[in-house]
Amino acid sequence: MLNWIFTAALVLGAGAQAAGCGGTEGVPDWARAGTFRGTLGTLPVALSLDPRGESRYFYEGRSLDLFLEARRSGNALVLEESVRRDYGERVLSGCFTLMPAPGGLKGTWQAPGAARALEVNLAPLDAARLPLRLPLSPGLSALRRDDPLAFLKLNRAWVTLPGARAVREPLSGVTYPRVPGASGALNAALQDRQLRHAADALDCRAMLPEPAQKDPQEGYNLSAGITLSNARLLSLREDVDYYCGGVHPDNWTEGVILDRITGRAVPLTTLFPKLGAARQKTLYLSGVKAKVDTECLNILRNSASAFTAYLSAAGVNLTPTDLPHAVGVCAETVTLPYATLRGDANLGSPLVKTLYPK
Repeated sequence: MLNWIFTAALVLGAGAQAAGCGGTEGVPDWARAGTFRGTLGTLPVALSLDPRGESRYFYEGRSLDLFLEARRSGNALVLEESVRRDYGERVLSGCFTLMPAPGGLKGTWQAPGAARALEVNLAPLDAARLPLRLPLSPGLSALRRDDPLAFLKLNRAWVTLPGARAVREPLSGVTYPRVPGASGALNAALQDRQLRHAADALDCRAMLPEPAQKDPQEGYNLSAGITLSNARLLSLREDVDYYCGGVHPDNWTEGVILDRITGRAVPLTTLFPKLGAARQKTLYLSGVKAKVDTECLNILRNSASAFTAYLSAAGVNLTPTDLPHAVGVCAETVTLPYATLRGDANLGSPLVKTLYPK
């Protein structure tokens, strides 16, 4: 998954005193990292507490994270909640005051200017005890262990589209291909690719201003398609464009090559052992000359050194992955015909034999 980095931007008052929820820097001695689930007023919520880093929570009916800055007031834990109303600074939107209690945490939440606080009751969440709503897969197990909040959001029935050739995750809207009749291992691998994108999409949307969060065109958009499917190999191309409220929008392309039987990723050099980084660049530059102008060609010569690969009926497709954002338009995809790569191939591999039928 993308490693989203968020820093709360609340204005501090004189000394160490906070201008929003009160309290001072640091956390009470009893505060420990953990995941909790319970109610805020009458609404179900889940909260991830990290006293040394980023804390967050979400309303289970909405499923977008709200970000929290941990502080202390005496022996109470104070969590300052903030949101973006527009693309400027974040503004205070709520204050948690929590204390340890039998069975978890208890306290209040109050919105700025509200006449009264709402009661908060939270119990530790053991995500391993939650029933699975999706087929078991390595990625789902890892998500349940490493990011229980994301697991709570995504562990629900997904929507199989007509023809069973794609599945849509309902919260993020991320759609990903499927192969009817595929092995369980391959289906698990495709589900795990989609899990990663769906979690990234929800993380991205959570960082947008509130009005933009309601626009399905804003945030993180994935286009994924199968580029090759034969008896042993499945390959896909993923294109993502995203804007999560940073300096500028961005995009990237990733190629995927999977073993249809095991579902495992197949490195390009497993199929073509001699097609290392240096040879990839040499062949890429030779093929891209006819596709770009002189300025882009010079940029590619100087800056392109890493490529992502996917397979198609025509050959191996290479796309640069390390160009600076300002020259990303030069990242053309080049197809290397299989005939050109025969000398680089592991012709004894049963996987490669599907690319070179007699």
